[in-house]
Amino acid sequence: MHNQKMSEIFRKGKSYFAVIFLQFGFAGMDVISKVALNDGMNNYVFVVYRHAAATIFMAPFAIVLNRKTRPKMTVEIFVKLILLAFLEPVIDQNLYILGMKATTATFAVSMCNVLPAITFVIAYILRLEVVNLKSIRSQAKVIGTITTVAGAMLMTLVKGPHIELFWTKGTNNKNVIHNEVDLHHSLKGAFMIVIGCLSWSCFMVLQAITLKSYPDELALTAWICLLGTVEGAIVALIMERRNTAVWAIKWNTTLLATLYCGIICSGLAYYIQGIIMKERGPVFVTAFSPLSMIIVAIMGSIILAEQTYLGRVLGAIIIVAGLYMVVWGKSKDHKLSPVSIGKHIAPEKQILGTESAENCGDKVITIQSSDGVCDKHNQTADV
Repeated sequence: MHNQKMSEIFRKGKSYFAVIFLQFGFAGMDVISKVALNDGMNNYVFVVYRHAAATIFMAPFAIVLNRKTRPKMTVEIFVKLILLAFLEPVIDQNLYILGMKATTATFAVSMCNVLPAITFVIAYILRLEVVNLKSIRSQAKVIGTITTVAGAMLMTLVKGPHIELFWTKGTNNKNVIHNEVDLHHSLKGAFMIVIGCLSWSCFMVLQAITLKSYPDELALTAWICLLGTVEGAIVALIMERRNTAVWAIKWNTTLLATLYCGIICSGLAYYIQGIIMKERGPVFVTAFSPLSMIIVAIMGSIILAEQTYLGRVLGAIIIVAGLYMVVWGKSKDHKLSPVSIGKHIAPEKQILGTESAENCGDKVITIQSSDGVCDKHNQTADV
C-alpha cells in the first residue's frame, strides 16, 4: 500500500519535480555564467561552445535510442528545427547574456518572470490557449499577465533604498560599487532581456508544435543543439571577425560554465521541457521561474556581492503574484481539459472503446429470447 501511494504521488507530481529541477539548473546557469563573463568570456563564443558541449552529450543518446521508431525527417520539420535553433540558442541566449552583462544576474533572472506572460499571449494568438472573459480562470490569466508586466516595469524603473541582508554585512565596498547598475544600463539590459524572453517564448511554442509532427524529444534536442552550434558560430564569426583571441578557452570558470550550461541548461533542459510540454503545454513549463529568481538572488548576493534594492524586491513580489494568477487559471484549464475528462470523468467510455477495439475482428451474433432478455450462456457465437 505504501509503495502504491508513493507511485501515485510520483505519477501526479513528476511534471512538477521535473520543472523544479530545471529551475535549479537555470539558477546555477545565471550565477556561473555571470562569473565566466566577469572573467572575460565572450558571450557569442560562449553560446557556440555551450551548444557544442550539449551536442556532444546528447547526440549519442539520440542516435542509439528510438532509432527504430524515430519519425521521418521532412523539409518542413527541418525548417522548423533551423528556426528553433535561431530563436533560442542564437537570439535569446546572446541577448540574455548581453542584458545580464549590462545589469546583474539577479536583475536578469527577475526580468525573466515576464516569460510566462509573453508565452501566454503568443499561445492565445496561435489558438493554443483558450480565453473566455466570462470565466474566472480566464480573468485570472489575463489580470495575472497584466500584473506581471507591471511588476517588471516597477523592478526596472524604481530602485529604492538598499536592503542589507545578514550575509552581505561587511561586504567589500569595491565589489558593491562594481555591481551597482544605473537607470541607463537597467533600461538597456531590460530591453535586451525582454526581447530574449520573447524569442524564448516563441521557441517553446514552436517546440510544442514541432513535437506533434516529430515526437522524438531526444532527436529534436540533438538537432537543436547541433544547428544552434552552427548558427551561433556564424554569428560569432561575423561579430568577432577581427578578434580570434576570444575563441580560446581558459582552464577556469569559463570551461566549467561551458560544460554546465551546455549539458544541464541546453541538452537536458530542451529534452525535459519537451516531455513536459506534451502533457501540460508551453505555459506550464515557464510557470516556475520565480523559484529560479529566489535562488539566484541568494547566490548572487553571496557569490557576486550584488546589492538588493527595495524597488526590485517589490517588483519581483508583484511579478510572482501576477504569475501565479496565470498558473492558477492554467491549473483550472488542465482539470477541465478534454484529456483530463477522458482520463477521469468517463472511464466507462474508455472501457467500451477498448472492448470494441479487441472485438473489431470478430463477427458476433447476439441470441435474444422472446422476452427481450439476453441468454447469458449462449449470448454470442463466432461465425
